[in-house]
Amino acid sequence: MQVFRSDLAHCGQARGAVVVIDVLRAFTTAAHAFARGAQSIVAIDSIEALAALRRRYPDALAIGSKAGGAPVAGFDLGNSPSRLDRLDVAGRTLILYTVGGVRGIAACAGATTILAAGLVNARATARHLLALGAPAVTLIVTGTWTDRDGDEDTACADRIEAFLRGEQPAPEMHAARVRRSDFGRRFAAGIDPNLPPADLECCAEVDVFDFAMPIERSGGRLTITALPA
Repeated sequence: MQVFRSDLAHCGQARGAVVVIDVLRAFTTAAHAFARGAQSIVAIDSIEALAALRRRYPDALAIGSKAGGAPVAGFDLGNSPSRLDRLDVAGRTLILYTVGGVRGIAACAGATTILAAGLVNARATARHLLALGAPAVTLIVTGTWTDRDGDEDTACADRIEAFLRGEQPAPEMHAARVRRSDFGRRFAAGIDPNLPPADLECCAEVDVFDFAMPIERSGGRLTITALPA
């Protein structure tokens, strides 16, 4: 399998199978939701889209964050896996808005297969790709910004690629890179209440969930589900 790399600025050019990676924190939050029994997650790439989805899914839990991690007014919860874990989401639909991971999956209009991934399900994502028999895949890092190196996402991409090549990479080195990344250090500092250290611990866990997260396009919506690897 050929493996290519891309980022938010260029992911619209990707074709075939793609994996959109957002370790801190969108797709870690999504994985925690599925692990706690959420039914599906509808991803939206604009705040304005929330109102219509509220009418369609009146019982949905809306999760949203702005650049830098601050919660979005009108949403029920910020993008936080540790805070989500305090809620009962079993059987519920979630609505997710972020400027990193969700923007990435929305931009991949030319892809035929889209998966969302974090370090928590890197192995399961690789297994799903291998089962698909895709000849090539593009791994998309969404965490690189002017003030962030995005190495938390690159570490996840490196781990997925290692599995695709038949290797068995040690988990410790990838977890350590999440913690050492520019954004990871902001969580570790414990200064910003929107970036709790507990989220960093969730996001630095390695291969704790054995499901991939494919995205389906239907009726103009992007729906993330969990599929056992």
